[in-house]
This record gives sequence, structure tokens and C-alpha cells, in this order.
Amino acid sequence: MDMQHQISVVTLGVSDLERSKRFYRDGFGWTPVFENEEIVFYQMNGFVFGTWLKGSLEVDTRVRELPASGAMSLAHNVSEEGEVQAVMSALVAAGATVLREADAPPQGGVRGYVADPDGHIWEIAWNPAWPINEEGHVVFGV
Repeated sequence: MDMQHQISVVTLGVSDLERSKRFYRDGFGWTPVFENEEIVFYQMNGFVFGTWLKGSLEVDTRVRELPASGAMSLAHNVSEEGEVQAVMSALVAAGATVLREADAPPQGGVRGYVADPDGHIWEIAWNPAWPINEEGHVVFGV
């Protein structure tokens, strides 16, 4: 069996769905495509992103207590160097906490880190070696 290289859905457990929705709507500018009292879905460029009340996610996965966030990070790449700080500022205004101010890593580009209101880590990055194509997809190492 040859498995397709694909992620269909990324779902984060959150403690306050309305607070989370305000963050993703006001910070990133994302519009929900579905929502109810437990979950919110956003259509992304090739996958669906969801935020689900942590307790409901625990019931669905049969995990007694999901670990705290922070053992991973998600990335939001931008097309231009100057966009990194602008996105980080918008996210902070929507409730993010700055973990690392935007700077230039040794491998090039610009990156900074913020945490959403539930502590999920987001890297905001511009990498000249990883362009974003017309569909909004990052292309590795072009």
C-alpha cells in the first residue's frame, strides 16, 4: 500500500471555544466554515483546521487527560519578510503571547513564535527558500 502524503485535518484542543474563535478570526483573519457548541472548522489550503473543546476531544479519543500543548509547533509562512512582524502584531492584538520576537535564524529568513490563548505554539516565518505558490502552499527547498 502506497500511502498518500497528506494531512487532512489538524485539530487543537481548546479550553474556551469562543476565545479561540476570536483569536483565529481576528488574528489570522480565518472564517469558520462550520461551528457548533464544541468545535469550529476552518477551510485551509488543502486541509481543514479545527479547534475542539478539550473535554470533548478527550471523550472522542478516549484519552483520560490530554497533555498540555507545547510539545509541537505549527507554522504560518508568509510571502514577504515584512509580513512576519505584521502577522505577529495582529495575533498579539487577538490574544497571543510572544514567545520569541521575530529575528533571523542561522539558516536564513525571519521567524518569530507566539502562543495562542491555549498555549499552542505558532511559528510565523518567511523563508526565501520555501516560496508560497499560487494555491497558497509552501514548496520545500525550491
